Amino acid sequence: MTATVPLPVLPDRSRASALGRQPARHGARLGRWLLAGMLACGAMAAHAFSFDTVAARARQLANSPYKPPRHELPAELRQLSYERYREIQFKPERYQWRDAKLPFELSFFHEGMVFDKPVKINEVVGSRIREIRFDPSSFNYGSHKFNPESLKGLGFAGFRVLHPVNGKHKDEVVSFVGASYFRGVGKDQWYGLSARGLAVDTALNSGEEFPDFVEYWIERPARGDKHLTIYALLDSRRMTGAYRFIIRPGADTETEVKARLYMRENVTKLGLAPLTSMYLFGENQPAPSTDFRPEVHDSDGLSVQLGTGEWIWRPLVNPRRLIVTSFSATNPEGFGLMQRDRNFASYQEIGEWYERRPSGWVEPKGNWGSGRVELVMIPTPDETNDNIVAYWVPDNPPKPRQPFDFEYRLLWQKDKERQPPLSWVTQTRRGPGLSRDKEDTSFSYVVDFEGPAFKKLEANAHIDAVVSADGNAELLRTQTRRNEATGGWRMTMFLRRKDDSKPVELRGYLRNGNTTLSETWSYILPPG
Repeated sequence: MTATVPLPVLPDRSRASALGRQPARHGARLGRWLLAGMLACGAMAAHAFSFDTVAARARQLANSPYKPPRHELPAELRQLSYERYREIQFKPERYQWRDAKLPFELSFFHEGMVFDKPVKINEVVGSRIREIRFDPSSFNYGSHKFNPESLKGLGFAGFRVLHPVNGKHKDEVVSFVGASYFRGVGKDQWYGLSARGLAVDTALNSGEEFPDFVEYWIERPARGDKHLTIYALLDSRRMTGAYRFIIRPGADTETEVKARLYMRENVTKLGLAPLTSMYLFGENQPAPSTDFRPEVHDSDGLSVQLGTGEWIWRPLVNPRRLIVTSFSATNPEGFGLMQRDRNFASYQEIGEWYERRPSGWVEPKGNWGSGRVELVMIPTPDETNDNIVAYWVPDNPPKPRQPFDFEYRLLWQKDKERQPPLSWVTQTRRGPGLSRDKEDTSFSYVVDFEGPAFKKLEANAHIDAVVSADGNAELLRTQTRRNEATGGWRMTMFLRRKDDSKPVELRGYLRNGNTTLSETWSYILPPG
């Protein structure tokens, strides 16, 4: 099925003039012809390309059987390593819109490695749609010596969006490649976590389904535009969907997402606005073996702002076995996978710049109703695997063939991250128990808070730690003290685990009398 919007064929000026000089007997025919042209123009305006155009495609797809996309890459492309795949680069002089000197430019990804499904990419100019076709001559292949025949019939794997955020030079700010993955960066940021269009049956024994963005439409920007609009058609075995992304690059690059889903059949768990990241080790979970890097992670915690006003911070872990936890909520204000530690000394990784990795913050638009923010933490042996996933699971998922709409704003942040208004956790560290006796099985957690709430307190203010543990832990002692180095406060708790083969869930926050001073620290201590 073609994506081209039908446009009326209008006569050129010479033909119109000639018709105007015909005898009167042709007047009725001419009038009917002109009326048809006017109606065609009206139809063109009524059917100009929009989100509804993509939604109509998604609805049509949902009413037909699923057809898996082609992924028959030649072996020489399919077997590329990551380093070898990166040698294939789209030529800068071929960037879309470069010659027009527009505020945005597009570069494209070649098929190869795990990116083995071609996607169709279109440019939208007013009501006209033009496919941007794959051409091997637009790529530099580096040291590769591919057989020209193997490049025939290929397509794009995805695309990049470039815009000046760090000066006059255009930098990559957003990319869409692989399944329904996309990611973004703002000023002085370095690619880290990713987002997805949808998460389906994540962490279930039945296996996860990965929907694909199979076609894109990108609106050609005007010279003064500060945003770029992208549409995408999602398709998968059990669902289809229409998406609109409005990209606004800046200090915090903003992505407005509007989506409409159509289910072919029911799914067990539907995850909206999913974020995917990596956590290998950090301050709360040191490296299992000698490593010059104190911490390695794209995100260090999940932040949740409930509709009740409560803020929750759950530090990430790299467990030995899969851990799935969640926070129930009604109309949440937001959630995100955050990178709060912004000190190079915490990472010591030159070139990877973990301290520059963006936080991803999701702000729902409208009422999302009741559901839960779910966090999945998967074991990983190294930093090459994304092992952290967070998303929203609605209590009332869509029904087959019925449209399901949702919208949200996704912020890629570094310097202006979403933080609780009172105070927030800056670090979580595990420490020794109550005694140095080898027989003592107790241990401690030290949690530091910083924020404006402490600046309003008197010098002799008394602050309590309100701490609770589940049934698998015995809470032995808690204490607080002012941290003179940071101007914040430190909460320390001593505990003992009853069954080492089971996890422990801990919660704690700071309070002055009846006044809450901090977000809620919520921690999962994995088994073992």
